[in-house]
Amino acid sequence: MQTLTDRLRDPHTEQRENITYPVRPASMSYDNAAHLAARIKPKQQKVELEVAMDTMSPNYCRSKGEQIALNVDGTSSEDPSVYSMKMMDKQTFSSIQATTNTSRFAAAVFHKGELHLTPLQGVLQMRPSFSYLDKADTKHREREAANEAGDSSQDEAEEDVKQITVRFSRPESEQARQRRIQSYEFLQKKQAEEPWVHLHYHGIKDGRSEHERQYLYCQAMDATENTELVKTPCEYLAMLMPPLAEEKVIKPMGPSNVLSMAQLRTLPLGEQVRTLMKNVKVMPFANLMGLLASGTDSTAVLRCIQQVALLVQGNWVVKSDVLCPKNTCSSHSGVPAEVLCRGRDFVMWRFTLERTLMRKEVAAIIKLPPEDVKDFLEQMSVPRLNRGWEFLLPTDHDFIRKHPDVAQRQQMLWLGIQSKLEKVFNFSKDDFVAKKDARMAPAHVSGDQRLKAARESARESHTLMQRELDARRPKGSTNTGSSGESSTPVQVKQEPMSDSEEPMDTNGSINGYPNSTSPLSDPHNGHGHAFTPELQEFVRSTFRKHYVLCLSEVKRLFNLHLASLPTGHSVYGHVTDRMLQDTILQSQCKQILVPFPPQSNAAADEQKVFGLWESGETFDKVISGSCSLIYCDFEEGCTVLDFC
Repeated sequence: MQTLTDRLRDPHTEQRENITYPVRPASMSYDNAAHLAARIKPKQQKVELEVAMDTMSPNYCRSKGEQIALNVDGTSSEDPSVYSMKMMDKQTFSSIQATTNTSRFAAAVFHKGELHLTPLQGVLQMRPSFSYLDKADTKHREREAANEAGDSSQDEAEEDVKQITVRFSRPESEQARQRRIQSYEFLQKKQAEEPWVHLHYHGIKDGRSEHERQYLYCQAMDATENTELVKTPCEYLAMLMPPLAEEKVIKPMGPSNVLSMAQLRTLPLGEQVRTLMKNVKVMPFANLMGLLASGTDSTAVLRCIQQVALLVQGNWVVKSDVLCPKNTCSSHSGVPAEVLCRGRDFVMWRFTLERTLMRKEVAAIIKLPPEDVKDFLEQMSVPRLNRGWEFLLPTDHDFIRKHPDVAQRQQMLWLGIQSKLEKVFNFSKDDFVAKKDARMAPAHVSGDQRLKAARESARESHTLMQRELDARRPKGSTNTGSSGESSTPVQVKQEPMSDSEEPMDTNGSINGYPNSTSPLSDPHNGHGHAFTPELQEFVRSTFRKHYVLCLSEVKRLFNLHLASLPTGHSVYGHVTDRMLQDTILQSQCKQILVPFPPQSNAAADEQKVFGLWESGETFDKVISGSCSLIYCDFEEGCTVLDFC
């Protein structure tokens, strides 16, 4: 490490620019090249150098150089030529500014343990100029224009008379003037107006160059005169690392209906609660605590929220005067804020008494435009089909139980508001209490309660249909049977058969079961059908698996069973719908009377429902539950028949 003495040269003595050649490596400099001309525009700090090209170099293409010279200069000898040797024998370099801020740049020379610095007024980069191509294009267009015009010429006396139009320019506005000054054409014109100052180039080993290099050394060696470098350590450190300027951060403007939580938490607690309630309008206390910062005191929040909201069914609803401040009016109808607040307070008070409201009833009392009434209801309720407007949130019993003092205080406030509303709108609280009914409190019913109610309804319907069937049956068929048992409570559905089916013969049978004298069991009788053991086994196994099926579903399962049999297997023979139905009744199954609604689209086969019925305890419970479900579903308007 070595300590150096810095010498700073006076920057105001002469102008110094640093010139570089970025497209040329340092090993291939232009120091030994012949410089033909040099010129500068001091104001623009623009420099041009003309450097001779080595036309004898093996890398130089002579034919291409001659072609370029011919395109630029042409064949005419009247115009001044760019290339006097009829070939491209020189190249022009034009400068551009590498940077506009040169206060941090200096040329340094190390001499006898001292570092001499010279500030630079410009850093220029020299790049090849291709302006000769523009001249070649201009010459080409001129030749084309001359060829199109031809050799025709006219005398001056025969020149056509041309009409001259005189136009007066309009006064230029300041905005138009600024656009014109900033245009590219204006800048090009201003640059072209500054004249070139021609210079004489001196090589690097020239005596004048050596003399000029001496000016890079500081002439005043007295340190007291070098005030630029006499700094205290603190000042020097501040120059090396200047303090950051405080930038004014402009907060982006978000939409009016969007609330930034980051900005919200910078506000005081009261403003946070007010802003949240003004945006949300209806909120449980637990949700409000979740939106605030963790660790917020709930007691402080309760004090703040009672200033901007009222308790309705355990939930907090923003006060009307917060949403409708004084000296404002409705955006829909222009109604003053005082009238709007009274109408909205009436809607809130009604929701403290009941869950749902009818908009027409509210509008008839507060006598405000429909748009304002709808706006009040949309803020704190949702529409329900055939029930009016229901309060937006369920009753928060937890808050009422945890904070009974707050609930009592809010109740007293509502009594005061009620007395004011009664005077304004001329009504009594008793006018609304009588309107409460069971419809207004739709409690959530559990599945067990629904099943119990369905079973009770099924028993009542079952008893009524049993009585009707007993009254229609002959007395002999209702009291006796093949097994000596009394009539069972399961109904046999009596309905006419289609033309393709024979009517079911119930003489001598009990609930479809043929006895020993029944003609159904006689295969030689004209009305009878022979039951195959395979068909009966299929029916029994199917009903032991599904318990309750309609005739169309049995047919579908039977067709699937036939499709799964091997080819040529003809055990079942020809099975008709009547034969399948009789086999079901023979296989310890009974037809269940299902009260289909008149508007039902179910087919005849879908309306024939059969259930497995045995005397044991296992399937008695199943069929009883299945019957209850069937009656329950059809009371609700359902047509579900698959009880798999």
